[in-house]
Amino acid sequence: MSNLLPWLHAPLTELLRQRGHAWLLQGPSGLGQYELALALASTWLCEQPTAQGACGHCGSCHAIDVRTHADLCVLMPEVAMMDLNWPLDEKSQADIDDKKRKPSKEIRVESMRDAVGFAQRTSARGRGKVVLVYPAERMNAISANALLKTLEEPVGDVRFVLASEAAWQLLPTIRSRCIGYTLPWPAEEQAQAWLVAQGVPAADAGALLRAAGGRPSDALRQARNGGSPKAWSSLPKAMAKGEVAALSGHAPSQAIDALQKLCHDLMAVGQGAAPRFFYAADLPKPPSSRALARWSKSLAAAARTAEHPFNPGLMLEALVSEARSTLHSAPPRP
Repeated sequence: MSNLLPWLHAPLTELLRQRGHAWLLQGPSGLGQYELALALASTWLCEQPTAQGACGHCGSCHAIDVRTHADLCVLMPEVAMMDLNWPLDEKSQADIDDKKRKPSKEIRVESMRDAVGFAQRTSARGRGKVVLVYPAERMNAISANALLKTLEEPVGDVRFVLASEAAWQLLPTIRSRCIGYTLPWPAEEQAQAWLVAQGVPAADAGALLRAAGGRPSDALRQARNGGSPKAWSSLPKAMAKGEVAALSGHAPSQAIDALQKLCHDLMAVGQGAAPRFFYAADLPKPPSSRALARWSKSLAAAARTAEHPFNPGLMLEALVSEARSTLHSAPPRP
């Protein structure tokens, strides 16, 4: 598949040699779990597949490209469906258009029940059926148990591919019934070359990739959302000064993510290790391990309510105030 992320070609070839009925693709965000899952599904359903993947030009490949393949069932939260241009069912789309409810951030139980029914039907094109679940950790307990029964007793020629960025959140019984595959990290040079090919300035690619912790897709998302290496490198000093404006363009969840990365790097430097997200020259002197541990715990608690803040502006002010206080606390004793 010519449009597949370059570091996923070898994993795709390896996975296509395996035999089974359920796979779990796992790893951190930004490595391409969804893209690899879709490439697998496309190849399984392709009319002229090769050992390297789908042909890309048969009727089946075209049907997947235009999101109308009768033998592919995609299970995602509605927000992800909309982001990735998969159509919702008529009733759900009408409810959202009429503002009766917001798009779901979980995989809905109704969708899972539809998928179970889909798995029991006959293949329309004669090459079996595929159920793609992404992000699999967005299943609630009811959805997960409904899927589990189908994984335990698969009906007919159906294959499942679950893609997850937090596989530890899945039921152990679901993990145990899938062939697990952990996505590889791309080489830094390969990731930077891909970012440049996507339109990211070559001078920015390395710093953005570092800010994303080496995750290329996350780095590209940062670039397209207006993220700049200069703003990122100045963030630690801005937090030490208590400058709320440095996070003014961030949603609370994005601000917490940035501060968690800063906290992580200060912990690493404090223990004599190299920072991961920032360059060492951009970091202030680390405060005590106790202060950083307290800050890390507070950020983790804030992350649990970041999607539904009472007042986003006040939340950002509180986050910056806590960051400043932590960065100005007493440094570790020599």
